[in-house]
Amino acid sequence: MRILKTALIILAALLLAGAVARTVFSVQIGEAVFRSAVKKNVGASALADAPDGLTVVLVGTGSPLPDPKRAGPMTVVAAGNRVFIVDAGAGSGRKFGEFALPWGRVEAAFLTHFHSDHIDGLGEVMLQHWAAGGADTPLALYGPEGVERIAAGFNEAYAQDAVYRIAHHGADVVPPSGAGAEAFPFATDGGAVRVYERDGLTITAVPVDHSPVHPAVAYRFDYKGRSVTISGDTKKDQALIDLARDTDVLVHEALNDEMVGEIADQLDTLGAKRLEKIMHDIPDYHTSPIQAAEVASEAGAGLLVFTHIVPAQPSRILYPAFLKGTKKAFDGPILMGEDGMAFVLPAGSSKIERKRLD
Repeated sequence: MRILKTALIILAALLLAGAVARTVFSVQIGEAVFRSAVKKNVGASALADAPDGLTVVLVGTGSPLPDPKRAGPMTVVAAGNRVFIVDAGAGSGRKFGEFALPWGRVEAAFLTHFHSDHIDGLGEVMLQHWAAGGADTPLALYGPEGVERIAAGFNEAYAQDAVYRIAHHGADVVPPSGAGAEAFPFATDGGAVRVYERDGLTITAVPVDHSPVHPAVAYRFDYKGRSVTISGDTKKDQALIDLARDTDVLVHEALNDEMVGEIADQLDTLGAKRLEKIMHDIPDYHTSPIQAAEVASEAGAGLLVFTHIVPAQPSRILYPAFLKGTKKAFDGPILMGEDGMAFVLPAGSSKIERKRLD
């Protein structure tokens, strides 16, 4: 008993000493932790050890509905050492940096359509491509016809910001020629179109049905025998099924209409007719989880990953309800997308390696 009391006294003394040390040396402890974090993280690249092939990163998997764990939609595809961005929702540019993705290797950005939640982070992407990435040419911005107007609007909105940064840092650090974005529009009325083909990478776009939003497209990336298809916002669409034929990874939007219906019913009960109408409307131009699983099955996809998730799913305890019925529609692996999920598809292999960047 005496030994136990002695041990407890020693333990209490050690705890007290630790607490005192943390109080007395709190500044020094904080500085040491900060220095260590700087050495570990500044200049790091999450793609430094990626093998040749495709790497797919879900930077933002959210939607216009607030979700504390998800930024607006952005999917990053790296082909070898080249990085491509698909869509730029709110907060996704900062998540890109948080996940230690390399701005200096961004070759182009692609927009699926011009809904606000897919472009409202574009200004940050343009800025970081220039200032953090050291670009001496504007961000190449690909999209269906109308992307010129998007680029011009953001260029105008950020024009004065560019003036300030050049004046502050100097033209050698932030070359004036690298500010902003340059639009590369493509027509979609003729069906599938190759919008990018260089150094073994082919990016194909097809028009999809997001009516009344027009144009809207899906993209497929093919590189060294590996592929990823990104749906954008759409109803279940045969053109997307054809585009995604035998794709390794299908990144598909998903809206659970039962859950959205619950929200609409509650808004109706509260007399919030305007918001109830919006909730009532949105399922008709999106894809349900079961329909997306059908797309994956009919296309023969290797892996189905959900993004642009509606409504918000702030806890994984909700995932089974969101995914209800999907396994009957698709017998392959299905994942609820989360910000920071990554998939590595090495060239010359059929493997899909999963990892997290956060």
